[in-house]
Amino acid sequence: MTAQVEFFFDCSSPWTYLGFEALSAAAREDGFGVCFRPFLVGGVFNTVNPSVYEMRSKPVVPKARYFTKDLHDWIRRSGLAIKWTPSIFPVNSARAMRACLVAADAGVCEAFARRVFQLYWGEDRDISQPDVLAQACAAAGLDAAATLAEADSPERKAQLRANTDELIARGGFGTPTFYVGGADMYFGQDRILLVREAMARLR
Repeated sequence: MTAQVEFFFDCSSPWTYLGFEALSAAAREDGFGVCFRPFLVGGVFNTVNPSVYEMRSKPVVPKARYFTKDLHDWIRRSGLAIKWTPSIFPVNSARAMRACLVAADAGVCEAFARRVFQLYWGEDRDISQPDVLAQACAAAGLDAAATLAEADSPERKAQLRANTDELIARGGFGTPTFYVGGADMYFGQDRILLVREAMARLR
């Protein structure tokens, strides 16, 4: 079985879009797999990382200015189309992340999540809306009506909560978070080099 990186992610973060594409490229180049673990980052912030909300309500001006510069530097380097900030921010990503769970079970999470990222960050679409998520379903070859109906089921809602609780229990505090070998955690899109090195050691 191919060694895998566990990738805990929420599509509502631009840093996660950057990390998603960087991880996907690294996996292709290095020959490792990715286990996609959708979760709800708001649940993590509410439980263990409320400083995110404090930063938004009472920003430290020099830090906020640098945050914007840093994000645009990474966007430029990646070549991705990312609008900062989108018209709707923060967005309710719960349905999108539950649909990612459905896509993961179908083996098409990467294609589905990529289109969700593109729709929200590149095309400024509201990914809480079923008609927008239907476009991501089409990109992944999923039946939109069936996928979104399952995404709204009590079982998928419970699964998303369980993933969120698991990340917290394993020491996570945001998105994107990566695990190598079960317990070796890395946070942030700029940690891909370290993830690759850890995977090389593991293999």
